[in-house]
Amino acid sequence: MAYLLIGEESERLRYRKLMPSDFDTWLPFHKDPSSTQHWSEASLNPEEACQKWFDKVFYRYEHHLGGLNALVDKHNGQFIGQCGLLVQTVDNQQELEIGYSILPAYRNKGYASEAAQKCRSFAKENRLAKSLISIIHIHNMASQTVAIKNGMVLDRTTTYHNNPVAIFRVSIQ
Repeated sequence: MAYLLIGEESERLRYRKLMPSDFDTWLPFHKDPSSTQHWSEASLNPEEACQKWFDKVFYRYEHHLGGLNALVDKHNGQFIGQCGLLVQTVDNQQELEIGYSILPAYRNKGYASEAAQKCRSFAKENRLAKSLISIIHIHNMASQTVAIKNGMVLDRTTTYHNNPVAIFRVSIQ
């Protein structure tokens, strides 16, 4: 579980493991078309997509592949999104990714940038990798902006899970 930020805090956020009881709170993410428009799995209904998402997160937890942390607002206890360090294989190379997704009601408030920056500093402090990536659909400009604010630069474009993506990278050595 070295990749999880459980118990960590940033200025406004507390990080904890995702729990099955978070399902209904996370469902609005999958009901919002802007959340899923960039991925090939967008054809699933929201409940199926949410269940698949949770299955992936818990699989990662069980197999020590990192995972998304639930992001909780420290001041009001609201669940606002997910962010974490994920072991990924991109173009046959194992990488450590910073992944982030924010519930629609909390977007454009700096939470994704704050959470991503915390993941970057956590990975650096714990010497988890030489560099970090973010895998972002080529048309997802909001997520690309978060990556840039996190000090990342475009490394390359490729296809990942049948999606055209930009790979943003930052060195943390």
